[in-house]
Amino acid sequence: MGQRLDPQQEIMFTGIIETVGRIQSITDQNLTIEASEIIADLKKGSSVTVDGACLTVTDLSGDTFSADFMPETAQKTIILGCNVDDLVNLELPMRADGRFEGHMVTGHVEGLGEIVTIKSDGNAHILTIRAPSNLKKYITQKGSIAINGISLTIAMIEDDQFSVHIIPHTWEITNLHNLDVGDKVNLETDILAKHLEKLIQS
Repeated sequence: MGQRLDPQQEIMFTGIIETVGRIQSITDQNLTIEASEIIADLKKGSSVTVDGACLTVTDLSGDTFSADFMPETAQKTIILGCNVDDLVNLELPMRADGRFEGHMVTGHVEGLGEIVTIKSDGNAHILTIRAPSNLKKYITQKGSIAINGISLTIAMIEDDQFSVHIIPHTWEITNLHNLDVGDKVNLETDILAKHLEKLIQS
């Protein structure tokens, strides 16, 4: 966040969650997260997505890191709805020489979705989510979307709702299994759709 990145440093996110952290404390502008599996890769100034929102590490202590967040982040994400002991999805930025998986994720949450239904179909879990009206035009059948930072494929669209199918591995290693109907989730649509829209308008 604000640092210049050399070619060997991290440049983007992919929506492939590395681990879940547990919130240790949270205020209206700062949170501390226990993240033992990635703590060795963090330093002050590091970027990390927390449920898909890109934050900057401000402090490290043992297995925990702290990060500040601005009023805009509080308004546009689920962060102020989180509580101590909640699990959050964490991803470090992709290195320039790393393997590309998932899809291009910026860590800039665009809006909140609302869980409408949670169903099972064989070994798959199906989430149906109501999207805010300003994001509907970027949500396309078989297109990509990040939900709480997780890269997923849109399976179905109907009016203001869309569905995603989640494999058991993703369900188990992320915080999706803790969701209930009515819960809010962070959404980031495919950046390529927004670039294409800008080119067409130009």
